[in-house]
Amino acid sequence: MIDAYEEPGEPDCRGGWRYLWWLVMRQKTRSVVGALISSVWMVLLAATPYLMSRAVDDGLTTGDQAALAGWTGALFAVGMFNAWLSIMRHRTMTRVRMDANFRTVKVLMGQAVRLGATLPRRIGAGEVVTIGVGDVQTISQSLTVVGPGVGAVVAYLVIAGLLVSVSVPIAVVVLLGMPLVGVLVGPLLGRLQTTETRYRERQGVLTARIADLAGGLRVLNGLGGKGLVADAFRHDSQRLRAQGYRVGAVTSWVQALGVGLPTLFLAVVTWLAARLAAQGDITVGELVSVYGYVAVLVGPVAFFIECGYQVSRGVVAARRVVRFLRLEPMADTGTRDAPAEPAVLHDPESGVRVLPGRLTALAGALPADTVAVVDRLGRYVPSAATWGGVALDEIALPQVRERVLVADHESDLFAGPLCELVGGAGEPDDAAVERAVRAAVADDIVRGLPDGLDTPIDAQGRNLSGGQRQRVRLVRALLAGPEVLLAIEPTSALDAHTEARVAERLHAGRAGRTTVVTTTSPLVLDRADTVHYLVDGKVAATGTHTELLDGEPGYRALVARDEDAEEVMK
Repeated sequence: MIDAYEEPGEPDCRGGWRYLWWLVMRQKTRSVVGALISSVWMVLLAATPYLMSRAVDDGLTTGDQAALAGWTGALFAVGMFNAWLSIMRHRTMTRVRMDANFRTVKVLMGQAVRLGATLPRRIGAGEVVTIGVGDVQTISQSLTVVGPGVGAVVAYLVIAGLLVSVSVPIAVVVLLGMPLVGVLVGPLLGRLQTTETRYRERQGVLTARIADLAGGLRVLNGLGGKGLVADAFRHDSQRLRAQGYRVGAVTSWVQALGVGLPTLFLAVVTWLAARLAAQGDITVGELVSVYGYVAVLVGPVAFFIECGYQVSRGVVAARRVVRFLRLEPMADTGTRDAPAEPAVLHDPESGVRVLPGRLTALAGALPADTVAVVDRLGRYVPSAATWGGVALDEIALPQVRERVLVADHESDLFAGPLCELVGGAGEPDDAAVERAVRAAVADDIVRGLPDGLDTPIDAQGRNLSGGQRQRVRLVRALLAGPEVLLAIEPTSALDAHTEARVAERLHAGRAGRTTVVTTTSPLVLDRADTVHYLVDGKVAATGTHTELLDGEPGYRALVARDEDAEEVMK
């Protein structure tokens, strides 16, 4: 099975079938062993009726007790050996499935890391969840065809060969049975792929809606829109349920045929063998063996149908994985070096100019406008932004990421001790951590936790309040110590008293380095060296907070709403 630190390899992304074959070939030895064990196991199941027929003809019919005991002992030995083979088959196929599962997870995680910040812009969160939770499991389960699937075909051919020695007509019926099963089940498997694909797509949409609803529930409740969104979710869930019924209908037919056809097959062959025995064309022992062969054959035929069903679902899931793996991050064509010294960041589209070593605030009536400016200045979208007169797109991306940090107020918080959570990729010393904690006014958070900085934090900081999560994110950003920090709404979840202290300490703690914040809070704006007031994504006025309050009515109206809100909070 794949090691936790082993490279998963380069996946074949040319299609769903290709991806499944790649998973098989990444563990060729185990796959071959699984197919071999499964084949021997199923073939030895056919040895049981053969040994029984010999015991009947050579022992019971003739009254030879020694022969009866010998064939009975052989039957017991084969049964014990086959039981052991069954255990080994199950263990081997479990390893095959788990390897495929872990390998696919590692490939998906690697792709997610490779896409980085472009991931949410290329694919919805619901789609990613559906792939990670459902499709990975479906893909790994589909690899049962490697063992029981191959074994079913081998056992079918061996049993057909054994039946030739008993009766050619019976062998012909058996040989024609499998193609007939394929003709009956094949169209259903094709239809299953189509309905399963549509179901998975709707499932991804609904999962994304759930995530959006959970994330914005408080806002929706405040705006009175919770009922409207709930109705839309109810409508989508009903459509998904209807599509699930269609998948279930096709699945039920496949599974019903998987049980019914082999049973009908057994009845036809048994009737034919009984007729031949009554006519004296075969012996009683051969009649027993024919019945046993066909009874055993029910298993391979059922396995064959089940494997077809699993592979059909696996191909659908693999296609979704392949589509995700084909996504490409934002192209990095930059070859030039970043400015050697702190330099001006300029966004021509909005007119924002960020002077080095200063605290600059972006205030706009629409938060999306200021976020768009930050995305351009942080080079998360193609733009005409420049840094020191050089186009950002022409600068090598690693240099931009090393010196420019975009701190989103909703960025992910991973589970683990608080010290590791805020430490990032580096290993900051205690003094640096203490300075960052104080600058973000997170002292009370550390003091209130049972083990201080060593206290485990849940994923996404679920054991913290909204304001605490925001300050923890700010600690992480400050501790990274970037030359340019672009912070999106770093104080939006804080009360007025805490917000004022954060604004004061942020200004002091980032003195001499370039800092940009998006905010409409007068407490933060008052501490900024420069404020850009944006209207419809363009700079309408620039100055200090006091200057804009005196000379820009639109800015005054925008900020006054925050001031009124603060009075209510007090």
